Amino acid sequence: MVTQDSFKDVFGDKRLDARGSKIVKMLFVSGTYSIRQLSNNNAEVKGGYRFLENERTTEDAIIRGLSLRCASSVKNRVVLSIQDTSEINLYNHKNRISRDGSIGTTNAPVNGLGFMIHPSLVIDAETLVPYGFGDIQIFNRDVEREDPPIRDKNRYKKQRIEDKESYKWLAASKATQSALQDAASVIIVQDREGDIYDQFATIPDDRTDLLIRAKSNRTLPDGGKLFSKMACCNVAGTYSIQIDGDKRKGQLKRTANLEVRFMEVEIKNSSRTAKDIAPTVKLWCVEAKEVGMGAKKGVCWRLLTTIPVTTFEEALLMIEWYSCRWMIEEVFRLLKKEGFNIEASELGSGKSVRKLCLLVLDAIIKIFQMRICMNIDEGEPLPAGLSFTQEELECIEVQCKKMEGKTEKQKNPYPPSTLKYVAWVIARLGGWKGYATERKPGLTTLWIGLEKFYNILQGWTMAKDMYTR
Repeated sequence: MVTQDSFKDVFGDKRLDARGSKIVKMLFVSGTYSIRQLSNNNAEVKGGYRFLENERTTEDAIIRGLSLRCASSVKNRVVLSIQDTSEINLYNHKNRISRDGSIGTTNAPVNGLGFMIHPSLVIDAETLVPYGFGDIQIFNRDVEREDPPIRDKNRYKKQRIEDKESYKWLAASKATQSALQDAASVIIVQDREGDIYDQFATIPDDRTDLLIRAKSNRTLPDGGKLFSKMACCNVAGTYSIQIDGDKRKGQLKRTANLEVRFMEVEIKNSSRTAKDIAPTVKLWCVEAKEVGMGAKKGVCWRLLTTIPVTTFEEALLMIEWYSCRWMIEEVFRLLKKEGFNIEASELGSGKSVRKLCLLVLDAIIKIFQMRICMNIDEGEPLPAGLSFTQEELECIEVQCKKMEGKTEKQKNPYPPSTLKYVAWVIARLGGWKGYATERKPGLTTLWIGLEKFYNILQGWTMAKDMYTR
């Protein structure tokens, strides 16, 4: 969790530790990517630039600091490690940003210049409270890289998995597995790109499991196909979900009815390079398939997991855990245009932008903590002091009294010592009405509220100092 000393004993220099912690704090306070805008004076501006350019403030050191704090929070807990990749496109700064080996081509069909970030977001498997990042893979392609011609694709397939970009999935899994050794259990959740045989054969152990959406219709050892075999399973049960509308995809809002099937399967090693791992691996496959759509394409998830699934309830739990992937999509949304807008950074070197990106990810965790705590009704409440200073909490209390109405329905229903109490105030500042019947505040509402709160805090602090002179 984000604290006042986010990078204590990380960089080998107390001044750098303090500067890194202050930048994370100011990123959260200001909600901006700009070092100039988040600094109070020229000295802070220079200090921020020097920190990002310092050779001792390496990406590995920042990631290690994030990982250690995450690990300290998950002891004896069952957690999900949700992974995905996003690209940071800096093409709009192509004439200004230096080619320092830290940026290259991206997935954009044209005008792609930047780097990739692949975080492992760690959340509680029961409450969904985020603890931080178990690992972050950050990398770039060559500046002049182009997709290989068709004649070279077979050569690419013959490369070792360690030499492929897709190794990021295994690297993140291994690093997270190593970092979270005190957790009771770690379930690694990945999308279809993570459907790699080498992962299933090498990552799982007595406290680490995989839950990955199937990418391809694998050929099984008996010659059959995975998807066809699943289609022949008996339906274990049905359930319904609400599908939001999406005008871009021509998708209307609807209630989707899904049939659930599950069975144990055995997959085989089809790699031409991985000769030293098990030839086959036994897994469980869970399928959630929408029915009643006719010729239209409906929801269809096929999930491969190392966790035994023997009941309908266990199958639903796998589906629920996989659906938590929305959280990492929200992280990317806040990181980019709908939040901190990291792609608009004015920094002149790729290395500095990459470090700033890691610090922004750290700041985003606090916003997620408030969002999640507002949505859970059970379990031990998170204390407000984990994310806010005493001075900030005093200002929060003053703002709360101003926003509360005369009736009980218009009052903050949470104890002042909890993060829920703070989140209620921040959400109100962000435009939320506060009624029990109203939809819970979203990340954008909280982000807007935080920005307003810290503007208020600055004036409140100045006024308090003036009256105490």
